[in-house]
Amino acid sequence: MTRTTTLRGLLTAALGTALLAGCGGSGDGEDGGDAAGPESKTVTLVTHQSFLVSDDVLEQFTEETGYRVEVLGSADAGVVVNKAILSAGNPEGDVLFGVDNTMLSKALDAGIFTPYEAKGLDRVPQDVQPDSGQHRVTPVDTGQVCVNYDRAYFEDQGVEPPRTLEDLTEPRYKDLLVVQNPATSSPGLAFLLATVGAFGESGWQDYWKDLKANGVLQAEGWEQAYNDHFSGSAAGRDGDRPLVVSYASSPPAEVYYGTEKNPGQAPTGVATGTCFQQTEFAGLLDGAANPEGGKALLDFLLSRTFQEDIPLSMFVHPVREDAELPEVFTRYGAESKDPHQVAPEKIDAGREQWIEQWSSLMR
Repeated sequence: MTRTTTLRGLLTAALGTALLAGCGGSGDGEDGGDAAGPESKTVTLVTHQSFLVSDDVLEQFTEETGYRVEVLGSADAGVVVNKAILSAGNPEGDVLFGVDNTMLSKALDAGIFTPYEAKGLDRVPQDVQPDSGQHRVTPVDTGQVCVNYDRAYFEDQGVEPPRTLEDLTEPRYKDLLVVQNPATSSPGLAFLLATVGAFGESGWQDYWKDLKANGVLQAEGWEQAYNDHFSGSAAGRDGDRPLVVSYASSPPAEVYYGTEKNPGQAPTGVATGTCFQQTEFAGLLDGAANPEGGKALLDFLLSRTFQEDIPLSMFVHPVREDAELPEVFTRYGAESKDPHQVAPEKIDAGREQWIEQWSSLMR
C-alpha cells in the first residue's frame, strides 16, 4: 500500500520527498544503557523511499529503549529487497521493512531474516501472518493496490472513470494510464498479480497486449508514476496521465495534504474493480550488527503508538485490530470488498517468469 513518501509514505509532505535520515534521542540515559548493553545505541532500519513515521514516534522508541533509529531509505521496495538478498549475511542494517506478500517467498527462500516472534502478534489477525509458524517476518501494515483516477479530468471530459481492469483497455482510456515496472516496484508487481488473478496464467499476457496497444505508460517506481505523471497528484498537477496505479488509501492523503478542508469528496477516486490486497512485513536481518536493538524495533512496530501513526504517515491500514483509524482515513478512503488475489504458492512458482514475460512484452 503503498504505497509518500509513501502514499505509502505520506505522499510526502506534499507528496514527494523521501525520508533518508534517522531521528531520535541520544539514548544515553541509564535505562537506555541497560537496554543496549555493550551493543551500539543505534538500530538501523533498511526500507523503501516511501517509508515515513512521525518524529515524536521514533523519539518515544528511543526514550523507551535507549536505541536511536537510523533510517536507510532508497529506491522502491522491489529494489530494496533485491539488494538485501544480494547482501545476505552481511546486511546494510538490522531490520528490513517493506517486503510485501508479492515478494515475501523470494525473501524467505533467500534466508535473509533471523526468526523472532515480536510482541503484539496476538493482536494481529492470522490471515496476515503467513509465516506465523516460523516468525521470520512480522506483519506491519496492509492495504490495497488499485488504479486511482483524477476526478477533475473525467468530469471536464464528460467521461465516466474506469471501474474494472477490463475498462482500462477501452479506446476512451487510450494514453491515460501509467503503471510501475513490476521488476522494481512493489505496487507494480501487485498490479501485475491483479491481472494474473483476474485473467489467469493463460490470459494475463493478452490483457497486457491490449493495455500496451491502448497506450499504457510504464514508470520505474511509485514516486515517478504518481508524482511526475499523474495529473491528480497534489505534488505534480502538471502530469499528463489521469490514471495511475497507487493505493485505495491515496485519496485520504490528497485530502489531508490538500488546501481544501473537509471537501465533499477527495480529488481522486479509486477504481475498486482493479485492486490487489497487499501486506507489508518487517524482519530482523541475518547478520545484523545490533540484533537486540532490531528485536526491540520489531516490537515497537507492532505497538499501538506506531500502528496508530501509520494511517496518516504511510496511508495504509495498521495490522493491529485495536488500532484506531483517523476520520479523514475512513471518510475518504475506498476499499474493494473482493480484491483480486493470487495464492502465495502460485506467486512463488510464477513470479519471476511472469516478470520476465511482462518485461519482454512491454519492450
